[in-house]
Amino acid sequence: MNYKRGNTLRVLQHRKDICAAIDIPHNGILFIHGLRLLGGFTFIYFRRGYCMKRFINIFSIFFLLYNLTAAQTPTVPDWAQPASPTHIQVSPPADFHRPARTSNKSIGIFEGQSDIGAAMLTGSSSYNSITGQYTIISAGYNVWYVRDEFRFLWKKMSGDISLAADISYPDSLGFGDRKAILVIRQSLDDDSKEAIVALHGAGMIHLAWRPEKGFRIKDMEYRIGSRGGLPGGNSPDDLVTAHAKRIGIEKRGDSFALFVSINGESMNQFGAPIQLHIAEPFYVGIGFCSHLPDKSDTAILSNVFLVNSAGEIH
Repeated sequence: MNYKRGNTLRVLQHRKDICAAIDIPHNGILFIHGLRLLGGFTFIYFRRGYCMKRFINIFSIFFLLYNLTAAQTPTVPDWAQPASPTHIQVSPPADFHRPARTSNKSIGIFEGQSDIGAAMLTGSSSYNSITGQYTIISAGYNVWYVRDEFRFLWKKMSGDISLAADISYPDSLGFGDRKAILVIRQSLDDDSKEAIVALHGAGMIHLAWRPEKGFRIKDMEYRIGSRGGLPGGNSPDDLVTAHAKRIGIEKRGDSFALFVSINGESMNQFGAPIQLHIAEPFYVGIGFCSHLPDKSDTAILSNVFLVNSAGEIH
C-alpha cells in the first residue's frame, strides 16, 4: 500500500476544529505530514520519509492513530462526576465555562436550540407534529451550582409567560437526578440568571432560580408520595413516590410560580412564587439534562403550551 502526499485516513468523533502541523516519524518509515480535525473528522496527511518503504504495515498506522486520538479525548473533571456512595459532586471552578453550541433552526414552536454549557456529548432534539412530542437527548453534568449543561429549545420573548408540558422518561432506569426543565433565562451563557421548574427522574419537583449571573442556584423542592394510594410498595405502609404528569412555570412581572398536575387533574400552583427580575427580551423554553457528564439520556415533553400572558397555564 503506497501512501503519497495528500492521501487521507478518516477517524470519527472529534468535536472541535483544530489544525496542527506536525512531523512524527514512525518506525523510520513514515512521517505524518499533518493532523487536521475539521468538521467532526480527523484527516491524516502522509508524505515519504527518508527511509520510506513502498509498502507500509496498515496496523502500525492505525495504532498510531489510536494513540493520537486517545490523547485528544477529554476527561471528565472530578467535580462533574455524579453523586454516588463514594463521591460527592461539587460546584465547578468559578472560571470554568464553555460557550453554548447553538442552532437557530426552528423546531416546533421554538426558534432555536442550544447545548447550554457545551456538554461533552452533543445533544439532539426532534419534534413529531402528529403526536406533539419533543424528544430531547442530552448529556450534561447538572443544571445547578454556578453553571448549567443541558439541551435547550428556546424562543426569545418579553412580558408575562405561561408555559407547561407533560414529561416522561423512556428509560425508567436512568439516573435519579436527571431533570426535564421548563426555563426562563436571561441568556445562553452557562451561568445565566434564570428561573426553572423541573421534574427529576426520581420524581422530585422543584422551583429553582439563579439570582444573578454566576451565582449558585437556589430552590424549593417538593417530593410527593402516597401510602396505599399508588401501585408499588411491599405493603400499604410503604411510601411510594408520585411522579407528576405535567408541570408548568408562570412569569407574572418579576414573580415566578410552579404549577403541577399529578395525575392529569387541573394544574394548581405549588408553593409560593419567587421574585426575580429578568431583563427583556429573554429566552423561554424546554430542556433536559442527563446529570451524567459523558452519557446521554432521553426525555419526552409533549402537549407543550406556551403563551405570552400569565394566568393561562393548563
